[in-house]
Amino acid sequence: MIELKNVYKIYSDGDSEIRALDGVSLHVSRGEFVCIVGSSGSGKSTCMNIIGCLDIPTSGEYHLNGTDVSTMSEKELAHVRNRELGFVFQQYNLIPKLTVKENVELPLLYKGLKPQERSALAQKALERVGLGDRGKKYPAQLSGGQQQRVSIARALAGNPPVILADEPTGALDSKTGREVLEFLKQLNREGTTVVLITHDNAIASEINRVVRIHDGKIISDETREVVQ
Repeated sequence: MIELKNVYKIYSDGDSEIRALDGVSLHVSRGEFVCIVGSSGSGKSTCMNIIGCLDIPTSGEYHLNGTDVSTMSEKELAHVRNRELGFVFQQYNLIPKLTVKENVELPLLYKGLKPQERSALAQKALERVGLGDRGKKYPAQLSGGQQQRVSIARALAGNPPVILADEPTGALDSKTGREVLEFLKQLNREGTTVVLITHDNAIASEINRVVRIHDGKIISDETREVVQ
């Protein structure tokens, strides 16, 4: 499903270079839940940007669902993101002037779907996250946990095979954060591939497969049984 092969991401800094990713190879199978853990500056966010087709490697290969996307143009990458990936961010990234349902419909608009189809898919996604009756509300009228669930609904609306969650519990209290994590686990049990990025070892302890990254390199990749 996701395969990075000897991926480097190198930035120039005057006479020196910064290796944000330094020869990373990673394989994620369809239906897995993988947690990528690292401290600030470890390279985990760069790794997510590559996986999410938000950036391209300096060298190496990235295959997503069998297609090499590492040399695609920005237009081609945008098409892949819209078709294959759903994103959940720490800060929700909801548009304040749009209703909850309109926020969820936004990526479907970019897909060129007709209004009636967009509306039906958005409503289904909201119901899936337990917010079917909140579609006419605005983001500011919801709690932080509810706003994060709206962002999950937005990620789910187009039924992508992969969800990328970047610090999805980082802006939430511990109780609400656990609820969001449990929901992501449920999505995974239903067949969605989930890649979660975090610096929090407590979050990582809840996930079966944990990939640790430091100074742009994967330093461990462990799979273990976790009681759900």
